[in-house]
Amino acid sequence: MGRKADWDWKRVVRMLGQDGGAGRSPGYAPLHQVRAYWDGLRGMDLVPRRRLIEPHGLRDALAHVFLVERIAPGLARFRLAGTHLTQLMGMEVRGMPLSALLDPVSREGARVLVEAVFSGPSIVELVLESDRGLARPALQGRMILLPVSDDDGVCNRALGCLVTEGEIGRGPRRFAITRQRTETVRPRAPEVKPAPAFAEDPRPFAAPAPIPFPAPMSSAPRMAAPAPRPPRGKPNLRLVVRNDD
Repeated sequence: MGRKADWDWKRVVRMLGQDGGAGRSPGYAPLHQVRAYWDGLRGMDLVPRRRLIEPHGLRDALAHVFLVERIAPGLARFRLAGTHLTQLMGMEVRGMPLSALLDPVSREGARVLVEAVFSGPSIVELVLESDRGLARPALQGRMILLPVSDDDGVCNRALGCLVTEGEIGRGPRRFAITRQRTETVRPRAPEVKPAPAFAEDPRPFAAPAPIPFPAPMSSAPRMAAPAPRPPRGKPNLRLVVRNDD
């Protein structure tokens, strides 16, 4: 979160060896990329942690990206800023207040919006327009501010992106807020995955218990042998003696 992380980001910008699209008209695609990156980082947290933000994840939008730090209620200053913001202001904006990009009429209203980012926390989207003048052609822009917390969970940073349409001309270019939208950050509901239509039982397979067999018949009592039958044929004669006399 400290100074080393800030200077690492600047080193990545130098490593790119280009303005990252600041000299071209990229449309508003960087806004969507930064919002999607922020939303992916927060996961199930309310807002993402500052230490999770990596420049390589924002490579295609890096020239339009900035990071601000809350210094007082409604006030924030730039800690990091892409090359597009430097071109708009005609100078390095690091250390300057975020309100330096706005005309004096819009600054008071911006204080309320900036504070909403940190205290909500909320996502703030702005539609901007710069005054025309000598060597200053029509210039419109859009800005998004996304709340970020430190390692203690305190929301005191904001990841931002500023994209403009039109020629920059002579700087510094300051903007009036023509439209605004505030969205309170809500906790993300846990994802419920539907059960598949066909699925195997997740429980481990258990073999059925063996069926016990009856004890062997060797110990059973034997049946008595049948009585022998008398022989067939005529019966034998017997001598009967009577001694009555």
